[in-house]
Amino acid sequence: MFAGLSPAKQRTFEEVGLGLPELRRIAEEDGHTRRVRRILDIDGGKPEDTTSVWAWVRLPLIALVGVVGCLASTYLIDRYALLVGLAWSMAVIWVAVKAPLWRGGPVVRVLAVAAYVVLVWLGSQQADKWYLQVRGQETTVTYAKAVDLGSHGVTTLYCRVKLPDGSIRQVFRNDKWCTDETMVGTRAQAVIDPAGHYRPFLGRKSDLDDGVIDYLCLGAAVVLLLTPVAAAALSPASTRARNRSGRPSEAGV
Repeated sequence: MFAGLSPAKQRTFEEVGLGLPELRRIAEEDGHTRRVRRILDIDGGKPEDTTSVWAWVRLPLIALVGVVGCLASTYLIDRYALLVGLAWSMAVIWVAVKAPLWRGGPVVRVLAVAAYVVLVWLGSQQADKWYLQVRGQETTVTYAKAVDLGSHGVTTLYCRVKLPDGSIRQVFRNDKWCTDETMVGTRAQAVIDPAGHYRPFLGRKSDLDDGVIDYLCLGAAVVLLLTPVAAAALSPASTRARNRSGRPSEAGV
């Protein structure tokens, strides 16, 4: 079978550690040649390990689409954008399940899916703050009367402020003064969205920095992007290459 391949294809297989000696070892180990035939025939002769690594590359790409879609959705539906990210997680899980399972494969799958969930879960909560850090403008607002959005007899006050253009908006997060009725009409510092989509944030831009959550999201993004690298390192071809480099060369092979 191997001898019937073109010299170029033979070199391609040898470069990824699937030369004739390795194929013979696989056939002897299995007791048949079905796996060897599958390796040689897959994708028109492309080595199975190379093709399999590309299957792992799809995982962070599909996840990236979901993360971007989730964050962009916050512009229209605020924190309900989390539902968009969770719905897309079905596609991420499907791609992860379809990726070839090697030694360490289950761990890589779980880490990749977990990293995606962290990104959409925390990202949907932080997207407005990230946007205001980049596009927000610091300005002076005036405390307005807080609104009670509680239910079943429970009082839940949400602060509102009057913007320079005269509009009244609910704030991103209450501060310790805004629910006090005596503060109505008092001026305060806030970061606002010039386009008016995201809610005002009481404080300055420097107060928007949430180090722990930001670092968690950054770490999750790194884990997701390194998924193909981990998959390539755990692939059979990579393992065989390391084993060969650790063995003295044998004459007559």
